[in-house]
Amino acid sequence: MGRGGKTKDRDGAERKCIVTGQSGPTRGLIRFVVGPDDTIVPDLLGKLPGRGIWVSADRTALKTAVKKRLFARAARGAVTVPETLIDDIEAGLVRRVVDRLAMARKAGRAVAGYEKVKSWLLMEEAAILLQASDGSERGKSKLRPPGGKGSFFDVLKASELGLAFGREHVIHAALARGGLTEAFREDALRLSGVRDTGGGDTATGKVK
Repeated sequence: MGRGGKTKDRDGAERKCIVTGQSGPTRGLIRFVVGPDDTIVPDLLGKLPGRGIWVSADRTALKTAVKKRLFARAARGAVTVPETLIDDIEAGLVRRVVDRLAMARKAGRAVAGYEKVKSWLLMEEAAILLQASDGSERGKSKLRPPGGKGSFFDVLKASELGLAFGREHVIHAALARGGLTEAFREDALRLSGVRDTGGGDTATGKVK
């Protein structure tokens, strides 16, 4: 327990998902707390006071938690679950991913555009390849991810990638290695599990 009654949930220890009953690192989970008005609040930053309630960063798991009223069971009392809870989580993760990408760009650790991305891949400068989910599959197939888990994400739209680079649309982008990139990867993996891609596979099948 930290100062002001804040529980130190992000201390490196594993947490248990209230849906699956499985324990895992917090980077693969979404933390929730019960607000002052007994409303369930997602804590994407992991800084809100109170005992954490954890759910896997997976849209199906989140839907199950809501449908089966598992938040109330975990909170040991009546709680209010907003109708927009899952969509709010998705929107929050999109903002975090876009913001981290923008920070990487400003630090010279991210580039956009086919030719620049291709050059980084050839020089083995890129640690992560990003491609817009609504971009042309033919065009995207010309670039190969650097390899390794979490080296490719196809979870942001062209307009969302564009926000990070001050452009209207971006189809191809890449991040270099570094601490900021690792933080981006964690949030992008969580978004990949939560985002509704419309194809029935919440993880898109294109996160490598």
